[in-house]
Amino acid sequence: EVQLVESGGGLVQAGGSLRLSCTSSGFSLGDYAIGWFRQAPGKEREAVSCINRNDGGPLYIDAVRGRFTISRDNAKNTVYLQMNSLKPEDTAIYYCTADSIGITGSYRVDYWGQGTQVTVSS
Repeated sequence: EVQLVESGGGLVQAGGSLRLSCTSSGFSLGDYAIGWFRQAPGKEREAVSCINRNDGGPLYIDAVRGRFTISRDNAKNTVYLQMNSLKPEDTAIYYCTADSIGITGSYRVDYWGQGTQVTVSS
């Protein structure tokens, strides 16, 4: 069974940090470009960041650039999203995605994870 699993979400005060992890079963993350999306209450889901198979071209939306860092450890079959200087507006469910084509910036999705809740209190 193909599956993406996120972990690392939680409740943190504004200014704090969290590190989200994404791992897979049924396929290797190293063969895919990986993205992170989020959906805040009452808002549409939005792309946050992505990274290519070979660590190339990490991209970030303006709202998180300079605060979030995406990285991957293919030996551990894990992709991370380090989130620093968190703000209440970062509160959302965060989803990991996998893209088999991997065109930089396309945020194309073959697989979605189930999501992990991030809540930032003011």
